[in-house]
Amino acid sequence: MPRKKTFAVIGLGRFGSSVLKELIKFDYEVLAIDINEERINAVANIASHAIICDSTDEEALVNIGIKNIDHVVVAIGDNVQASILTSLIIKELNVSEITVKSQNSYHERVLKKIGITDIIHPEQDMGKKIARRISSSFVSERLELSKDHSLLELRATGRIINKTLLELNLRNKMGINIVAIQRDNKLIIPDADETIKNEDLLILVGSNVSLEKFEKQLLL
Repeated sequence: MPRKKTFAVIGLGRFGSSVLKELIKFDYEVLAIDINEERINAVANIASHAIICDSTDEEALVNIGIKNIDHVVVAIGDNVQASILTSLIIKELNVSEITVKSQNSYHERVLKKIGITDIIHPEQDMGKKIARRISSSFVSERLELSKDHSLLELRATGRIINKTLLELNLRNKMGINIVAIQRDNKLIIPDADETIKNEDLLILVGSNVSLEKFEKQLLL
């Protein structure tokens, strides 16, 4: 079974805490980092590890093992200078994936200059969406259709490859419909006998609860 990705969230304000909580829901190992003891205490009982640390101190980051983390989210709120310096340090430590919350266009320009490519401008409630996007290697896009239902683009994984839609029986088992399949730049409207192939991009519609349950099953 492949090893699950590990995450670190630096900056535990409203947005960072939201991302942290969503990643925890998907059973990922998440390291929580903040310079503020009160914020660390607030998440200590849910995070895999919660550490008080000045993220602008390279030696401190190295000592807590940041180089061993697969994906670091820099969610520092109102201190643009700290966000930039932290991002630069993590980039130079060769962390493979870095996502940074940007405060404004100036902040974004500087982040791009130092080589950060995954830059986000979250609204108050966007933490959940971002966490889902970065945590899954097979989810390509998610579109909220309503408060309770979404459309999900999902890359086929080994668990469902070479199975027909009838064999998967997602509509009856989970209330999920595979409405289309993108294969070799062609869009297929599948029938029950259609077989899922490697590299297929599945377009599914269902309740958020059912889609999350299906994602978790694919990760196991």
